[in-house]
Amino acid sequence: MGDPVKSDTKTNGFHKATNGHHQQQQEELKIAIIGQSNFAAEVLELLLERDHLIVGVFTIADKAAREDVLATVARQHGIPVFKFSAWRRKGVPIPEVLEQYRSVGANLNVLPFCSQFIPMEVIDGAAYGSICYHPSILPLHRGASAISWTLIEGDERAGFSIFWADDGLDTGPILLQKQCPVYGDDTLDTLYKRFLYPEGVTAMAEAVDMIAAGTAPKIPQTEIGASYDPALFREENQYLNLNQPAVRIFNFIRGLDSVPGALAVVRMEDGEEVPVRLYGASLSARRSMVNGKPIQFKGSTGSAFVTREGIFITGTDGSLVRVRRIKRGNRVIPAGEWFEQMGTTKATPLVLTEKEQEQDTLLRSIWKSILKVEIGPETDFFACGAGSMDVVRLVEEVKDTLEVPIDNETLFMAPMYGEFLQEVIQRMRSGSNGDRGTNIPLDYKHVVLKANRRQIVVPTQLFINGRFVDAEGAKTIPIVNPTNEKVICDVANASKADVDDAVQAADEAFRGVWTSVSARERGQLMYRLAELMEQHREELATIESIDSGAVYTLALKTHVGMSIDAWRYYAGWADKIEGSTIPVSPARPNRVLTFTKKEPIGVCALITPWNYPLMMLSWKMAACIAAGNTVVIKPAQVCPLTALKFAELTVRAGFPPGVINVVTGTGSLAGQALADHPAVRKLGFTGSTPIGKRIMASCAESNIKKCSMELGGKSPLVIFADCHLEKAVRLGMSSVFFNKGENCIAAGRLFVEDRIHDEFVRKVIRGIKTMKIGDPLDRATAHGPQNHRAHLEKLQEYCAIGVKEGAKLLYGGKRVPKMEGLFFEPTVFTDVEDHMYIAREESFGPIMVISKFHASDFDALVARANSTEYGLASGVFTQDIAKALRFAERVEAGTVFVNTYNKTDVAAPFGGFKQSGFGKDLGKEALNEYLKTKCVTVEY
Repeated sequence: MGDPVKSDTKTNGFHKATNGHHQQQQEELKIAIIGQSNFAAEVLELLLERDHLIVGVFTIADKAAREDVLATVARQHGIPVFKFSAWRRKGVPIPEVLEQYRSVGANLNVLPFCSQFIPMEVIDGAAYGSICYHPSILPLHRGASAISWTLIEGDERAGFSIFWADDGLDTGPILLQKQCPVYGDDTLDTLYKRFLYPEGVTAMAEAVDMIAAGTAPKIPQTEIGASYDPALFREENQYLNLNQPAVRIFNFIRGLDSVPGALAVVRMEDGEEVPVRLYGASLSARRSMVNGKPIQFKGSTGSAFVTREGIFITGTDGSLVRVRRIKRGNRVIPAGEWFEQMGTTKATPLVLTEKEQEQDTLLRSIWKSILKVEIGPETDFFACGAGSMDVVRLVEEVKDTLEVPIDNETLFMAPMYGEFLQEVIQRMRSGSNGDRGTNIPLDYKHVVLKANRRQIVVPTQLFINGRFVDAEGAKTIPIVNPTNEKVICDVANASKADVDDAVQAADEAFRGVWTSVSARERGQLMYRLAELMEQHREELATIESIDSGAVYTLALKTHVGMSIDAWRYYAGWADKIEGSTIPVSPARPNRVLTFTKKEPIGVCALITPWNYPLMMLSWKMAACIAAGNTVVIKPAQVCPLTALKFAELTVRAGFPPGVINVVTGTGSLAGQALADHPAVRKLGFTGSTPIGKRIMASCAESNIKKCSMELGGKSPLVIFADCHLEKAVRLGMSSVFFNKGENCIAAGRLFVEDRIHDEFVRKVIRGIKTMKIGDPLDRATAHGPQNHRAHLEKLQEYCAIGVKEGAKLLYGGKRVPKMEGLFFEPTVFTDVEDHMYIAREESFGPIMVISKFHASDFDALVARANSTEYGLASGVFTQDIAKALRFAERVEAGTVFVNTYNKTDVAAPFGGFKQSGFGKDLGKEALNEYLKTKCVTVEY
């Protein structure tokens, strides 16, 4: 009687039988409820709400000291409860059981869900008979697995029947039926939850109301179209026939999803046969497999493949079925990780902090209260008899008690207590509830940097899909320390295929695991990452100094400090990205609601420069991640080490695999592959204008991907005679020599009013002579080495051109003599005319280019400042605020500094005009670079 299998759902129309004989009701109903489960418990409570008299509840015996929920609810209402392990013995009713049943004097039996065989003496023993719930549109799918067979047979409609029990198998007259459509993405679970469960509870109460009113029909079932299906709780009936069309394979898998799961056997290369269960099936639009690794199923004549997206099974019609999850033993894994998981050992158990040990105790108590057994690491939630409502209860109690974001899938993927505990603790650590620290085992090739009284372990492989991996063919490139020109290490040199792997991982994460992370949880991950960067601040600054030549104190404050600020700033934005409602003019009499949504773009590629390796990564990536995108970044070829250390921290912060990927290598190969890739929808680039033009062309030719460009600059700095001279000298030097001149907004040309020109120059040269040039790790050093040899040689060439064209070289212009490493002297040129090369082109080095001007012609001065194809930044020093604002209004630059320079902040937008690029980093505006706007119009 009834169906012991449960599932999911959605609701629609229904059909109620209205023919047949109506029973005349004369005395009050005295109802006995016979059954089990939450379904039966809800029917009981609804009948009580409708003032029906329940004289007794008959349910199954306790299992492992666990009472069925129906018994618990009945007891709470003071209703007599009877628990029987069986009603019959050897086919004969047990006398004492019958006696207890008869003792309550029931005149109507209601069987909402019953897995036991009830004797006819009970079925016919009530004056008004017995009614049963069955989850199919009878006479279709009689038997114990009706919901599953509705899906397996590909029925277009599902439903349930409430019928009058007789001595047949689900053959009694129909009292009431309701039905709903079966959707293409329905599974056993969704169909049950959407329609069969909620509508079934209501319909059982409706049926009892009809009996009480004497209007309940008894419509004989027809035998036309009747079907009797095998019971799927028997394992032999759970095996998937792989030699049939794809739609039949798909329907069988979803008909057993998520309990008990379709059975198949994988035949390994060594001949071992591994039983597995398949979940999460869908029909694939693919017609062929590229880069899929073959997997063999026993008894199958068709092919099957494993890709990152899952396992693809070929039906006899050539179509493909995608399987997302696969279970071996007690462990459910993503199907796309079959080969990796088969070759891995169990993860190293986490070392719990004292607080986490308390949380372990709380978690064990929750499990014990549900399962009623002692809990150990190997305790299997489902093997202990837990059902679907136990899953709901566990998930909700854990969320409420420990405030950790989990869902049903968390338990399905980690059903044993030890695994579940680790998953919960890791999720808590990825929020703000603990220190993930060094408890996560990370296996990678690395270099140990011994510097700054530290030993710093830095990865040297590509970071793809949450793992450090070698490049194709194990190819590498050398990384050189600019302080001594010695090789630090070799890092992976990504190929086009490696870039494709990274983009695929990012795409799958964007469409999969990243969608399940809410905006607020995304912000928490970013905050956690910022905290880890703070904890590793000195390590990151040391790596930056060794790798790029940045002065350690500057790296600590700016390179790393501003990176941390960026992640914290955009973490706050993650859950504040919103659209707007728009008043429109509808055609009367209809009304219209129009609103916009801000949505992430998808997979974003970032290509960053070598002057601020970590900061440029953070400026772009923090906004990108806050907006909900996934990312593949190619750091500069010559200094990728902080990006690789950063990748390690993202794992420790709890970012899901595939969300952040790092490919090291050359711009001509790895960078170009990103610009050309059709799955990349946005590219953010910082670098030279010529390379930016090539990337824009690739973005257009590949798939018209959105791009933002922060390119070259020749930023003018105007110093009027009425300025505060000492401040102008100090900040004027900083505007050029900051970060050894390797600064995109460096003042490429200084215009100094003729009245103060000579004094300004004298003070600058005096200041240069006090600058300490040397080891960037020395705390007293003010000027470190240039980033790499090719750049140093370009600076030498730049100065030679300046001298040749007649500019006056007052200081520097050459490599620092008698010093190991790529050190270039701070340089000062004066008498620079507008037509000269050094007046027009960026040096990107510590070279101050000074021109005089007369204050009488303000318009001419502004014209000279704007006489460049670049427009990144600008500055003016004057105590006349009106003059400063006039300059700010007319100068063609994305940033204007007044009586200061290099004063950037993560909340202020940053980006240029003209050939300095377009798009913004930093501030709220940067989010728009990584979002798309969708307009939705609803007529009602």
